Amino acid sequence: MRNWHFNHIDFSTYPHYAGSDLGVTWSESMSFFRLWAPTAKRVEIRLYLEGKSGKPLKVISMEKAESGTWIHQEPGNLEGKFYTFKVNDGEWLHEVPGPYARAVGVNGHRGMIFNPENTHPPGWENDKGPVLKNFTDWIIYEIHIRDFSIAENSGIFHKGKYAGFTEAGTVSPEGEATGLSHLLEMGITHVHLLPVNDFQTVDEEFPLLKYNWGYDPQNFNAPEGSYSTDPYDGRVRIRELKQMVKALHDHGIGVILDVVYNHTWLTKGSVFNQTVPGYYYRQNPDGSFSNASGCGNEIASERYMVRKYIIDSLKYWINEYHIDGLRFDLMGIYDSDTMRHIRYEIDSINSGIFLFGEGWTADTSPMPGYRRAIKRNISHIPGIAVFCDDMRDALKGNHNPRSSLGFVSGLALREEAVKFGVVAATWHPQIVYSYVESSPEPWAAEPSQCVNYVSCHDNYTLYDKLRMSVPDASDEEIRKMVKLAGAIILTSQGVPFLHAGMEFCRSKEGHGNSYKAPDLINQLDWSLKSTYKDVTAYYKKLIRLRKNHPVFRMPHADMIRKNLSFCIEYKVGVVSYCLNGRNAGDSWDQLLVIFNGNRDSVSVPIPAEKFRIIAYEDEIREDGIDIIEAPTITVPSVSMTLLAR
Repeated sequence: MRNWHFNHIDFSTYPHYAGSDLGVTWSESMSFFRLWAPTAKRVEIRLYLEGKSGKPLKVISMEKAESGTWIHQEPGNLEGKFYTFKVNDGEWLHEVPGPYARAVGVNGHRGMIFNPENTHPPGWENDKGPVLKNFTDWIIYEIHIRDFSIAENSGIFHKGKYAGFTEAGTVSPEGEATGLSHLLEMGITHVHLLPVNDFQTVDEEFPLLKYNWGYDPQNFNAPEGSYSTDPYDGRVRIRELKQMVKALHDHGIGVILDVVYNHTWLTKGSVFNQTVPGYYYRQNPDGSFSNASGCGNEIASERYMVRKYIIDSLKYWINEYHIDGLRFDLMGIYDSDTMRHIRYEIDSINSGIFLFGEGWTADTSPMPGYRRAIKRNISHIPGIAVFCDDMRDALKGNHNPRSSLGFVSGLALREEAVKFGVVAATWHPQIVYSYVESSPEPWAAEPSQCVNYVSCHDNYTLYDKLRMSVPDASDEEIRKMVKLAGAIILTSQGVPFLHAGMEFCRSKEGHGNSYKAPDLINQLDWSLKSTYKDVTAYYKKLIRLRKNHPVFRMPHADMIRKNLSFCIEYKVGVVSYCLNGRNAGDSWDQLLVIFNGNRDSVSVPIPAEKFRIIAYEDEIREDGIDIIEAPTITVPSVSMTLLAR
């Protein structure tokens, strides 16, 4: 019986391989195989005609090579054939495609040998994403591939597929733009896709029988087959994902991938443990698998070949799929040095690729806190950003308890926490940090390290959270809260992040963790866009406002401190501040921003100068709604007012 406790092993003694040819390298005349398996006594390759069934066409013994690797060169053109590795380290492990598999057959059990050139869509050699000057210019829109198009009212033919993102001109039954056309209408700059690498729990042969977000990774370098039109041929999913990326790029929208290297779905049976048992995972003092992911294991990012694997994989996705950004799930599981290495290596390809993640873990880890890529350490990891859960909770309350309130839902004395998010978690001399319960000190060195958001795929949607925490509120009052939350996110410094559908009051029927709930719960109900047309219109205006005015997206913390001041007399339930637009390169000299979270209107004193009213209630007009010269302005309940001169 195999011992799955590893406290008797010093993994630092394992040899390191620095080459770039791990996995399978195809050519027309031969295919070259290299597997890092330093504990192996024997390794076999098994070649198959099919990706699912059938006996091996051939069983090949690999040769032991340098630095713990095993190699084999098989003559002939093997394109379209499938393979597995089988390792014997004293006893035989299971057949797996190997950690570096880039194409797989149905359900990911066998790797596929392929010519990458045959997976490129027309014009791929000229494809590139949008180039923006600063990361604070990005407006991120988070979406799940299946959610985006699976609903009957999406008007999209390729429902739940990569190809659904390539269809232009689609509309809902009410005639509202859906899919790609909706993204263009909104004006967002980047989509953040929930995981698209091959994951475990959806049967690719019968994908509609089960749903999952995709945080159950199986093969990290191959796309998920349930989103393709043919899950049996590994080349099809690659080609269709590239077509999707190109369609978005052709319309000026960048693509961010959600990457989940922090854990695997299987532990003992994973491709890692069936190749080099124990090495890729952290262990507790007793040698058992530690579990900071809450999913049964956590990756040992600090070990040389694990770090190399993550970096190799990221560079492959960037180079092969032209990816523009990467979001790291539970980034607090990674060690800080690995994240620095990742930033350095990716900068060698493209310094304009945005890297951000969740600055926390799901459970305890043997990795000491000071070594983790967590929120409080992020100022020491340049070029890496984290989610500002301080702003999220300040605006709507924490998800637990679900009745908790925030600034937009009427909780007073949350103003300092909102201000914390307004300045993108950077240091500002006018913030009293002892009043910011979630973070007693700033954690971002620069605004590009702070991703401001109020909801995402995790926990309740914004609409559902507000419905549960303010059960007596009318529909009109909920709409106003959703609008105010969007106004704060899209006018604050840092990088704004929107959850798909929040702009039309998306609901998941109160599900707080819908990772495996059915499509009926998770799908975007495009008819809501007609029901909440006023909310959608307001978000569109907010996005246009942000894109047109650099004062809302200053790239440096020093600029924020010099040009943003909390200049108006404090009132309970009100956050207000002044912006020096001219110094920030804006066409407006001075701006006054006022957020009123109270259930009643408030009278706010303003400087005795002539201002144009730019935003008032639902209206946003950059050329001005009206002129005001009075010493005060009445700000309606639960709304943003913006003045400029």
